[in-house]
Amino acid sequence: MSKILSSRDLEFLLYDWLDAESLTRRARYAEHSRETFDAILTTSEKIATDLFAPHNRKADLNEPAFDGERVTLIPEVKPALDAFAQAGLVAASFDESLGGLQLPSLIGKASMAWFMGANVGTSAYPFLTIGNAHLIAAHGTPDQIDAYVRPMLEGKFFGTMCLSEPQAGSSLSDIKTRAVGQPDGTYRLTGNKMWISAGDHELSENIVHLVLAKIPSADGTLPAGVKGISLFIVPKFLVKADGSIGERNDVALAGLNHKMGYRGTVNTLLNFGEGRHKPGGVGGAVGQLVGEPGKGLACMFHMMNEARIGVGLGATMLGYTGYLHALDYARNRPQGRAPQNKDPNAPQIPIIEHADVKRMLLAQKSYVEGALALNLFCARLVDEERTAPDEVARREATLLLDILTPIAKSWPSQWCLAANDLAIQVHGGYGYTRDFAVEQFYRDNRLNPIHEGTHGIQALDLLGRKVVMQNGAAFALLVSRIEATLHACDEDGDLTELAGEVFVLLDHLKETTATLHAAGDMNVTLANATVYLEAFGHLVMAWIWMEQANVAARSPNRHDDFHRGKFMACQYFIRHELPKVRPMLNLLDSLDRTTLEIRREWF
Repeated sequence: MSKILSSRDLEFLLYDWLDAESLTRRARYAEHSRETFDAILTTSEKIATDLFAPHNRKADLNEPAFDGERVTLIPEVKPALDAFAQAGLVAASFDESLGGLQLPSLIGKASMAWFMGANVGTSAYPFLTIGNAHLIAAHGTPDQIDAYVRPMLEGKFFGTMCLSEPQAGSSLSDIKTRAVGQPDGTYRLTGNKMWISAGDHELSENIVHLVLAKIPSADGTLPAGVKGISLFIVPKFLVKADGSIGERNDVALAGLNHKMGYRGTVNTLLNFGEGRHKPGGVGGAVGQLVGEPGKGLACMFHMMNEARIGVGLGATMLGYTGYLHALDYARNRPQGRAPQNKDPNAPQIPIIEHADVKRMLLAQKSYVEGALALNLFCARLVDEERTAPDEVARREATLLLDILTPIAKSWPSQWCLAANDLAIQVHGGYGYTRDFAVEQFYRDNRLNPIHEGTHGIQALDLLGRKVVMQNGAAFALLVSRIEATLHACDEDGDLTELAGEVFVLLDHLKETTATLHAAGDMNVTLANATVYLEAFGHLVMAWIWMEQANVAARSPNRHDDFHRGKFMACQYFIRHELPKVRPMLNLLDSLDRTTLEIRREWF
């Protein structure tokens, strides 16, 4: 059995729960079938297993190096990425007219799960490229699509996203990179970008940077705030009219960032327009405007939201593979005896027979299988948003996706990291050594609560924007969906009690949300937004588990090992995890001001 991902679990989520096969009845996916979906997933598993997983540890121990001129990576990375591209996986969800496979987002995300579980560092290169290409395909001109998207889908070009700067991380309104218009319609960019994953390498013919910058006013000053931000395509090498590679652009690698995990992904500080390279004999990085001036952040959110869900999937898969490694270890590691067995000469039992180890494995199972289900549900919403047969269904998919994105990013980043922590614990002292993979999974996963918007930023987005947008339409829709699931579970005797526990806390969440937004002071409302995010996230996960348990309960094989395992994971989550929500909501109801009133001098 694979220690990357359970194909049986994936089959259950895709076909028994999310009914992926029904998508083939829609015009966009009519050329596909269950057989083509399975073929893509089988191919993904094979490439991930044979080419990505084997160098995961080597890439961690031999991180990218920069000699002042070139970045060097271990040689196994490029053949793995070439195989990924040659299988058509970069192009999986893109239109056939662009050379894509036109697969559902649901299948594309399921495919990517294999690679993120096998080697999250190497999978970051196609992950960023796919998001970059999606953005340009949605907002770029036909010429930009031809020049950049098509080569990315073929695996010839890779892509990045360049947002943060040394002085402006999450505070994008404070970026200082400037873009000055030129007579030929291009722009010349100058500035610095920090934390740019895949920012420099020789894995592809070209690197397509999507760069946020500000166009200066006539007096040379930069516009204030996010409304002055524009978006630009800035390639490492200029692209000629015939599509061939031209001269080097004025984009220079200033240095590498060295992280505790994710070491296989080169992470860079890039200087734009420092004059090291002079395209056309002039310093300044040549860029092309994407979309309208001053509307760059809205365009970039196309990639950022996709990346946020993708970060959640990456966090999920690091937790998932850690769980499978811990499960395998627990099944094969003999230690100790049952409490009632006092005979020291009796053979030791596998540690999976000890109740506390079962507890740790159940916790991991509930976190990682639940998180994967949430990620794939969001992917299914993307397909609904794009292809649902009526406008109401498409609009509802957009609302649900909007409100679930902060959860899909942050909940796996917190709780699948906790799963990695438990995987180390299951291994005991061995888990803390480099002889076992689980210590790397933890280090790799620790980035994800920061990646693509920190935990706190997602919390502010959820409570400050998403639950109140359109007069609370998204929140009301999500609550109604959860209630519908719980009513359906009421029909099954085994699930009735569990559904009742979720109902009580869901009602409490509704009351708490109203209390927070009636406080009359947004400082108070948002002071404990992270607590709200965690309470909200646990309720969403309880819903996701009730959904899975309801499908399992209706299966003709409901009493087999797999389906019983689903029920027990649901029961564990509702009984052991969900009760944590009550004190969180009680704290929020009190409108506690501790975090507001503490002064910096008191620390």
